[in-house]
Amino acid sequence: MFDFIRKHTKWTMALLFLLIVPSFILVGMNSNRSAEKGSVVAKVNGTEITQPEWDRAHLQEVDRLRASMPTLDVKLLDTPEARYATLERMVRDRVVAATATKLNLATSDQRLARELRDSPEIAALRKPDGTLDMDRYRQLLGAQGMSPEMFESNIRADLSNRQVLAGVANSGFASAPAADMALNAYFEKREIQLARFNAADYAAKLNPTDADLEQFYKANEKLFQAPEQANIEYVLLDLDTVKKGITVNEADLKTYYEQNAKQLSSAEERRASHILIPVSQTASAAEREKAKAKADELLAIVKKSSDTFADVARKNSQDPGSAPNGGDLDFFARGAMVKPFEDAAFSMKKGDISGVVASDFGYHIIMLTDIRSPKQRSFEEMKPTLEDDLKKQQAQKKFSEAAEVFSNGVYEQSDSLKPIAERLKLDIKTAANVTRQPAAGVTGVLANPKFLNALFSPDAIEKKRNTEAVEVGPNQLVSARVLQYTPARTQPLADVKDNVRQRWLAQRSAEEARKDGTAKLADWKTTPAHATLNAPVLVSREQTQQLPVQIVDAALRADSSALPVFAGVDLGPQGYAIVKVDKVAVRDAPAEAVAKQERSQYTQWWTSAETLAYYNGLKQGVKAEILVAKPVPSKLNAEGSVTP
Repeated sequence: MFDFIRKHTKWTMALLFLLIVPSFILVGMNSNRSAEKGSVVAKVNGTEITQPEWDRAHLQEVDRLRASMPTLDVKLLDTPEARYATLERMVRDRVVAATATKLNLATSDQRLARELRDSPEIAALRKPDGTLDMDRYRQLLGAQGMSPEMFESNIRADLSNRQVLAGVANSGFASAPAADMALNAYFEKREIQLARFNAADYAAKLNPTDADLEQFYKANEKLFQAPEQANIEYVLLDLDTVKKGITVNEADLKTYYEQNAKQLSSAEERRASHILIPVSQTASAAEREKAKAKADELLAIVKKSSDTFADVARKNSQDPGSAPNGGDLDFFARGAMVKPFEDAAFSMKKGDISGVVASDFGYHIIMLTDIRSPKQRSFEEMKPTLEDDLKKQQAQKKFSEAAEVFSNGVYEQSDSLKPIAERLKLDIKTAANVTRQPAAGVTGVLANPKFLNALFSPDAIEKKRNTEAVEVGPNQLVSARVLQYTPARTQPLADVKDNVRQRWLAQRSAEEARKDGTAKLADWKTTPAHATLNAPVLVSREQTQQLPVQIVDAALRADSSALPVFAGVDLGPQGYAIVKVDKVAVRDAPAEAVAKQERSQYTQWWTSAETLAYYNGLKQGVKAEILVAKPVPSKLNAEGSVTP
C-alpha cells in the first residue's frame, strides 16, 4: 500500500485535497453560521427568532424613535424592559403574519393603489398634473435600500396582516347601561376610617444586641456582598474617530460647493397676510356653503381696495394669532403652512390677492406682501460647514471598512488592544471598579448591558482575552480587556455593621407593626367598640386623599354587603393599616358630555381586552413562545431597599 502511495504521490495528494479541504470548509461554514445565528430567544410557527435578530430589531427601533423624538433620552430605550418590548413586538408581527397566511388573507391591487394614493409621503412626490414623479419615488426608496416592487410588496403584506386583528379591533361595542354600571362601580366612593401602625414608630423602641445583628448578618449574607468588579481598558470606534483621520483637499471642497450651491443657500421665504373663515372638516354642506359665501363676500371687498386688507382682517378673520396684526403671518418657507395655502402663496406675485383657498382649517384669502430671495453664501463662508459635511460623508463610507478591521483585529490579537489602537489611531481608555450592574449615574459604554455581559464573560475574566467587538449604538463598536478582576465577596460584619443595623431595624419594625396591627384587627372585628380610628374620609379612585394605593384598593374591594366592615392592609416596610368601611356613596352623575366620553373610553378598554384575548388565542394556534425571562421591574423589598 505504501509503495502505491509513493508511486502515485500526485494522485494521492489530489484525493486528500478533495476529501479533507471540503470538510474544513464545511466545518468553518457551520461554525460561522452557528456564531452568526446566535441563541434562540423566541419561536413562532416553527421559525426561530435569534439573539442577533432581536439586537438588530431593537437598534432599528431605537434609531426610529431617536429620529422622531430627537430630545428623547436614549438611556430609557436601553433598559431590559424596553428590549423585551421589542421582542414582544417581533413575536406579535410574526404571529399576525402567520395567521394572515393561514387564513389566505390578501390585498387587492385597488386597495394597494388607494393606500399609496392616500400616503402623505407619496402625495409629496406628485407632479402638478397629479402623476407620480417616478424618478423621485425610486430615489426615495433607494435611500432606504428598497425598490418600488419591494416597497409595494411590503405595503401589500402589511395591509393583509392588518386584517387579522381588524375584525375584532374595529367591531368593539359596549352598551350604555353596561358601560355605566361598570364605570359607576369603578368610580364608587366609600367613607372609611383608618388606623395606621407605622414601622418607624416601632423602630424607635427597638435596640438590637450584637448577637441580634450577627444572627441577621449570617442569615442574610447575600445582602452584604460587594459586587464583582473589574479594572479594564477599552477602545471605542465611532464615526467621530473615523472622521478625525480624514483630510479634505481644497479642490474637493470647491467642487462640492459648486455642485450644491443652490441647496446650500437659504430657502426662499414669503410674507403673507390672510383672512380666515374657519369651518370644521365634519361640518355639513350647508355650513360649508355659508362659510364660503362669507369668504367670497370679504374677497370682493379687498379686491376692490387692497389697502383695506389689514382692516378687514382685524374685523373678520377668525385666526386669533394673526387677526390683531391685520392678518400678518410674517415670513415663512415651504413646509411651514398647509399645502393648499403654501401652493397659493408661492404661486403669487408681491401685492397679489388670491381667490378663496380651501384648507383643512377653512377658507383663506391671502395677500402676498413680500418675497425674500435666497442668499447665495460665498465659498469662504461655507468652507467650515462644507468640510464637516464631506468628512461626515466619507466617514460613513469608511466606517464599515474600519469596523471590519476593528472586529477582526480585537479577535485575532486577543491578548492586547494596543495593535488595533495603533492601527486605527484609537485612544485606549481605562476604567476602575466596573460592575456587572452599572452604578447610579454611569452612562455611555460602561452602562451598556451587552458590553457588560461580554466584559464579565469567562473568556474575558479567566483567559484575559479581548471581548468581541460589541455594537453599543449606531456606528459605535467597543472592545475591552480585563486588567484586574475581583469576584463578589461577602463584606466583613465590622465593615457593614451600620447597614446591618438599619436593615434589622427595618425588618423587625415592620414585623412588630404587622403583629400589633393583626392583633388589633382580630380584636376590633370581635368588639368594634374597642376600635381607635381617625376621622371619617371619603375615598375613591379619583379622590385617594393621598393615601397609599394599597389602602384605597382594600377599601374599595371590601365586601359592602354587611357594613361596617374591617380590613387589614400590609404596607410592607412602611408597616400596617386597618381600614373600616362605614358607607358606600354613589358616584355623582357626570355631565352628559363627560358620560359620553367615559363610555367611549370604556368601549376602547373593552375592545382592547377582546383584541388581546383574540391575539393570545392566535399565539397558541401558531405555537408562539418567548424563551427568555421577562425582566422584573425594580421594587422595594421588605428591608426597605431596592431590588431588581
